Amino acid sequence: MVSSEFIPKFGLAREAETKILLLVVDGVGGLPHPDTGLTELETADTPNLDEVAGKGICGLVDPIARGIAPGSGVAHLALFGYDPVKHPVGRGAVAAFGIGLDPAPEDLAVRMNFATERDGVVVDRRAGRLPDELNDKLCEFLRERIKIEGVSFTLRRVKDYRAVVVFRAEGLSDELSDADPGRVGLPPPFVSPKSPKAERSAQIANEFLRQARELLKTPEARSIVGDPERANTVLMRGFAHPSYLPPFGEVYKLRAGAIATYPDYLGVAKMVGMDILDTGDTVAEEVETLKRYWDDYDFFFFHVKKTDSAGEDGDFLKKVHLIEEVDSFVPGLLSLKPDVFVVTGDHSTPALFKAHSWHPVPVALMSRWSRRDDASAFSERECAKGSLGRFPATELMALMLAHAGRLARFGA
Repeated sequence: MVSSEFIPKFGLAREAETKILLLVVDGVGGLPHPDTGLTELETADTPNLDEVAGKGICGLVDPIARGIAPGSGVAHLALFGYDPVKHPVGRGAVAAFGIGLDPAPEDLAVRMNFATERDGVVVDRRAGRLPDELNDKLCEFLRERIKIEGVSFTLRRVKDYRAVVVFRAEGLSDELSDADPGRVGLPPPFVSPKSPKAERSAQIANEFLRQARELLKTPEARSIVGDPERANTVLMRGFAHPSYLPPFGEVYKLRAGAIATYPDYLGVAKMVGMDILDTGDTVAEEVETLKRYWDDYDFFFFHVKKTDSAGEDGDFLKKVHLIEEVDSFVPGLLSLKPDVFVVTGDHSTPALFKAHSWHPVPVALMSRWSRRDDASAFSERECAKGSLGRFPATELMALMLAHAGRLARFGA
């Protein structure tokens, strides 16, 4: 039984005058570089994160289960203490909530990528990380031209190359395959129904895809992009209806605020009931946001995105640099004197792998009640020496609450 079920079932959560700061460095886990034998974390100069690890307790976290590479939505859900198997959230719904849409339970949301196709196969699933302004123009271009009888839809930019589509019609089903090959060198697929009741939904999605892909190859679309090929197709994944999740504040007796620069992570936070704290695009601006709201909340979810992007792009040295940048802000975070400070990732994104992977993620927890262990640095190998061992991400929330004095004793 995970914390979001165990804790409320037995009434263990209690209010207290303590604060918890959860720093999630997206995709922070890595793999050893063949030339040095060191991961991105082991290569980076991180004196401040190493000090946290040395003063706290450490371990390795499996986001979902051993061997399972997670999506960002379910990985964050697990960090918040929710079992993502019992409380599934589809990426489409996460994306919709993250940009401020409020889809109804019967709506069907899906995440859409602008991508680049050449000679019938996908050569870039991210269209060169399309700038926001081009994404906005392409969304408007498609929104004005795509027509599907008996169906209305909302198409909005998320960020970079990503957008979200919310379909509205009767009897929609999310039992659909992704229209995304998952890697380059394969044709852009269409959607297939996973059950007979999803056949109409598949037809609707495929009609949208057909029109979008044709429109993006027209001279008008090419003039918008200014390139003969870039962003000339779309991919879809994560069809989902909005899900109900037990409210974070009720489950844990916490006033929670979320600070993130990328909409998807705000979407997960919003779905569990955290307040979204408006911030800028840089880590420095996120830190200023944290300071501004410090007196207003008990729990802060503080997310750093660009480490994951560098890993997906296969840029080892850029990821190292970004980790070092995060480290430079740690003293500012600690100056606020959180009663519990935790640093971890939602999953590993090794630059050598160029994708989310199944490798466990290092975690360090520091509080006045934490016992020091043998870990002396914040890295995969050092955290493996820690007293927390290797454990599921769903257990981390209970550890944070316990170290903050926010859990009552269980049993007589």
